[in-house]
Amino acid sequence: MKLILSTMLIAACLFSCKQASTTADKSPADTSIKKPAYFDYSGSDDHVTGGIKMIPISTPKGTFKVWTKRVGNNPTIKVLLLHGGPGGTHEFFENFDGYLPNEGIEYIYYDQLDSYYSDKPNDSTLWTTQHFVEEVEQVRKALKLDKDNFYLLGQSWGGLLAMEYALKYQQNLKGLIISNMMASIPEYEKYAREVLAPQLPPEVWKEIAALEAKGDFQNPRYSELLMKNYYTEHVVRKPLEEWPEFINRAFSHLNPKIYVYMQGYSEFGVTGNATLKHWDVSGRLKEISVPTLMIGGKYDTMDPKYMEWMSKQVQHGRNLTVNAGHCAQYDDPENYFGGLIKFLKDVANNQFTAN
Repeated sequence: MKLILSTMLIAACLFSCKQASTTADKSPADTSIKKPAYFDYSGSDDHVTGGIKMIPISTPKGTFKVWTKRVGNNPTIKVLLLHGGPGGTHEFFENFDGYLPNEGIEYIYYDQLDSYYSDKPNDSTLWTTQHFVEEVEQVRKALKLDKDNFYLLGQSWGGLLAMEYALKYQQNLKGLIISNMMASIPEYEKYAREVLAPQLPPEVWKEIAALEAKGDFQNPRYSELLMKNYYTEHVVRKPLEEWPEFINRAFSHLNPKIYVYMQGYSEFGVTGNATLKHWDVSGRLKEISVPTLMIGGKYDTMDPKYMEWMSKQVQHGRNLTVNAGHCAQYDDPENYFGGLIKFLKDVANNQFTAN
């Protein structure tokens, strides 16, 4: 019996000592998450600013700065984001944070001149597609993006700008993504007036049309009718009280001066002398030779069938239609980002095929 007790005491002592030794030897590093290279900004010129760069832009009216913010590191996939508007902000893309980092994809937020964090010269002579194309090119050079890694993603007005950029500078691109934007303003107006407007309740469209006929766009009733009946069907497909904070914040920061100057007041066509009224590059899509992804929403303000047609006009196009309105990245994120990520990786790995 004594032998058994002695053996048990020795075993218990050995176990206790081993456990104490294990606890003492365990360091905090054992429970830490391994630092990924994707988020390692050390040694970069934007390290101390957290990826933010204010990039000088030369214009005929002087030099101004635009705001950019890089997220992640990937030498082969760098996506520059062109926001909508004109006069919108990078905030419309903020839910990209929930999808692209996990895939190791680098992307760059960017506020165009006269938008949110960027300088605001408030000079309408700079509010031209030609100016913004050259602005994007200067941003590209400053960020050292090139044909081996540079992907351009434009949504809405940003999609228009991306098409214009590709038509002049596609030799600098690895891939192009046009999200929620048609290649023709006249075709967009036709779709809005002939397809979407009749889907509104007749009494609502009658009241909207009457306010538009009088040019009474500043009437609060006009905004109320649009927000409750049109935006909740074709922009973000949720009741207004359920819209995400980042979308509401982006709309609150939109620059109305540049928006009205280039787009006008109406959602059913470009009004007055707004400068984009006759814009149309549909006949030039065949000039775009880089791999291109067209993303449309089934309930978008832009005709998804037309966007599918666009994918067949470029030389190497792929179409993606998601179950969404104009803010497709939020309405149907699983399909939006699934298709976007597949496109980026297919092009980067030389596995891209058109559809």
